[in-house]
Amino acid sequence: MRLVPQPVILGFVNGLAIIIFMSQMVQFKDDQGNWLTDSTLYILLGLVLLTMLIIWGLPKITKIIPSSLAAILVVFAIVFFGGIDTQTVGDMASIKGGFPPFNIPDIAFTFETLALIFPYAAIVAGVGLIESLLTLNIIDEITETRGSGNRESVAQGLANITSGFFSGMGGCAMIGQSLINISNGARARLSGIVAAVMLLVFIMFGANLIEQVPMAALTGLMIMVSIGTFEWASLRTFKRMPQSDIIVMVLVTVITAVLHNLALAVLIGVIIAALVFAWDNAKRIRARKMMDEDGAKHYQIYGPLFFGSIAAFNEKFDPQNDPELVIIDFEESRVVDMSAIEALNKVTERYRKQGKTVRLRHLSPDCQKLLHNADKIIDVNIEKDPSYKVMVDV
Repeated sequence: MRLVPQPVILGFVNGLAIIIFMSQMVQFKDDQGNWLTDSTLYILLGLVLLTMLIIWGLPKITKIIPSSLAAILVVFAIVFFGGIDTQTVGDMASIKGGFPPFNIPDIAFTFETLALIFPYAAIVAGVGLIESLLTLNIIDEITETRGSGNRESVAQGLANITSGFFSGMGGCAMIGQSLINISNGARARLSGIVAAVMLLVFIMFGANLIEQVPMAALTGLMIMVSIGTFEWASLRTFKRMPQSDIIVMVLVTVITAVLHNLALAVLIGVIIAALVFAWDNAKRIRARKMMDEDGAKHYQIYGPLFFGSIAAFNEKFDPQNDPELVIIDFEESRVVDMSAIEALNKVTERYRKQGKTVRLRHLSPDCQKLLHNADKIIDVNIEKDPSYKVMVDV
């Protein structure tokens, strides 16, 4: 998650908000897929708007009662006691169920079965982890706390494995439910446990009651969730953010909303952001040239030397016109990868063909380690090497 930049997170959240909103539009269509008309549409719109109004306005008056719960109860009472004919949860599907028995899947435990299942399992696991960890980041920002991504990942994996032995489906954290929980004042882990236990109670014992809840109340609730999920502040940064970040954010939003492939959207966003970062850093490498009193020419390199900057690096040198001794100073630079090593080898070889010597100066220990395979070609001067402070895991 450290490699996921902020534009990708914003695009992911905005795309998810659009998905939540668009998924509610089916409630405004009939069984044939046509948009509702006349009194059926007006009743549904009225109940949805009333739900949204209660969720928006009740917290401004009191927070003793969760606004989402109050909205559902009020709309339920209006529909039930007013005898209003509108669609309920029971009209969509029955949620009644029981506790699932332990069951080992009846499949052949062979490599062919694994090859068939693994690609889909990896995609589902990737989507679940990405959504859970992004949700954790967003909740951390709202609550100004710091959650444990490793603990979340391990717990989710163990829970999904256990669920499979009870004929259950895999699951993950959901931004919508988490925002509802947080917006109603939840701050401790107990709130999530209560939500899970009560969901189990509703399915096993309270299905008949829940099935009478109007779909309009749930539709209004989810629309408010989508409005709360969308990062409206991101729209105000269009003229202030770098164009590359805006492109990444919009692209991730579109892929998330259109393809509904959250893992692919985040992966593409991270790749594009990484390539843009590499391109920007590739243009920043430069060299200051100077001659010392002994007639040696110094190239003081600034910026990282890696695969993206080697072309510009090679253009800095003039083997034919340079003196017998050339010193390349890396005090303000670093040799990052194998492409950089190959570039140094080529530069050294160009000077060697002219009968001249190249020395590298001020290499950090990690750079020297990368170059140990090239020490027969390059004369490395390790005097006055700077002290590099490298971040390590504690």
